[in-house]
Amino acid sequence: MLRLTSLLLLLATPAFAAEPITGQPTVIDGDTIELQGRRIDLYGIDAPEAAQTCETGAGTSYRCGQAAAAALRQQIGNHTVACEPQGSATKDAARERLTALCRAGNVDLSAWMAGHGHALAVRQVAQGYVHQERRAWATRRGIWAGVFEEPADWRQAQRRAKALASAQAGE
Repeated sequence: MLRLTSLLLLLATPAFAAEPITGQPTVIDGDTIELQGRRIDLYGIDAPEAAQTCETGAGTSYRCGQAAAAALRQQIGNHTVACEPQGSATKDAARERLTALCRAGNVDLSAWMAGHGHALAVRQVAQGYVHQERRAWATRRGIWAGVFEEPADWRQAQRRAKALASAQAGE
């Protein structure tokens, strides 16, 4: 009886899953796209922000956030992207924002971004992308070719700097 119940639950699960969102997206940044009017965060990765800079191996500063977005845009090309929502949607600036596993053709975009050094694996949710990240690190691809600040740390530093500037302006 337990086996039958388990089998029925397993077979019924896809029926409760959110429908895939498909189409030609607009790339917002290295880990965010807009598809059918929805802002979608690519599942399991964190890419440099659009304004974030990194250093090459030679010490030259470059816009690694813009480079990550350009790499994602190029990888998507003219492919139709299919995104399978993971978890529940949140509201961000009055628009629905989802986290989704997205594919361009047969390519998992999160795995591709991590594997080419344009994003970090978010270990708390996606251990599966750590392998791709390590491969990029070992071959010095993308941000791993030089020096960078982790995107989450960069965002936190930007918030602190903004709060400090705001506090100083109020003095």
